[in-house]
Amino acid sequence: MKYKRILLKLSGEALMGERQYGIDPERLSEYAKDIKTITDKGVQVAIVIGGGNIFRGVAGASNGMDRVQGDHMGMLATVINGLALQSALEDAGLPTRLQSAVHINQVAEPFIRRKAMRHLEKGRVVIFGGGTGNPYFTTDSAAVLRAIEIEADVILKGTRVDGIYNVDPEKDDKAVKFNFISFEDVLKKGLKVMDTTAFTLSQENELPIIVFDMNKKGNLLKVVSGEKVGTEVNL
Repeated sequence: MKYKRILLKLSGEALMGERQYGIDPERLSEYAKDIKTITDKGVQVAIVIGGGNIFRGVAGASNGMDRVQGDHMGMLATVINGLALQSALEDAGLPTRLQSAVHINQVAEPFIRRKAMRHLEKGRVVIFGGGTGNPYFTTDSAAVLRAIEIEADVILKGTRVDGIYNVDPEKDDKAVKFNFISFEDVLKKGLKVMDTTAFTLSQENELPIIVFDMNKKGNLLKVVSGEKVGTEVNL
């Protein structure tokens, strides 16, 4: 395996499958099997998951809700998704720990960096819920922050698109895919990989990002093995 320790970033929308909202158990099961494939090969896996399938703080704010309240609701949505993913992973036979930046001691451990790293060393999958624990920060920022803290080798951003394109491939069939692109070129071209705060943090810490199609079976193993799948963003 090319990477020993990874941070897998999943969007909340990814858990919806073909549904309009909520969680698709079949999609969860597929993800759990793919993750087990790489943990069986000795890869240490940490996961940050969004909450957009349940609630988005920004959307709430645009409809008149207090932004801080909305973001707190979004953080709790990520914990719900984390619990669902934890259940699916454990059904697949994987020891798992859910850590939350928002203290909900009855359902999740508080985030403690040393404890998280110890879990990873023991072969447990660690799911980080609750975002960063602060309003105005996205789960992209949480993913980069946690990846740096646990000394991950790479951030793998699993999406429904097979990489980064010059324009939206779902809207323009002439879109051109990048196999590799530098942090600098992403900013010059104005491409949307992550929000600016998260992207800048990743660039400053020289932490590569690989964007790939998580919904294609076997892609996760290919990426971790070093195959050219998706788009790599690096220096």
